[in-house]
Amino acid sequence: MQRFLILTGVLLLALGLAWPWLARQSWWRWLGRLPGDFHFEREGLSFHLPLMTSLVISIVITLLLWIFRK
Repeated sequence: MQRFLILTGVLLLALGLAWPWLARQSWWRWLGRLPGDFHFEREGLSFHLPLMTSLVISIVITLLLWIFRK
């Protein structure tokens, strides 16, 4: 469990350091714009629910954890 927490922390740190570079890339901009992601706009209110993006990310993380545990 300790190794998992340390690895997660290192990965989050790496992602945070790479964020300025990732923000300029175009290959991941589909994230948050998948069919099934809801975006509602009304006067004075904007609501975004990335349902399908959350499911895709959850499935990818689950598969990675399943692979690394074996």
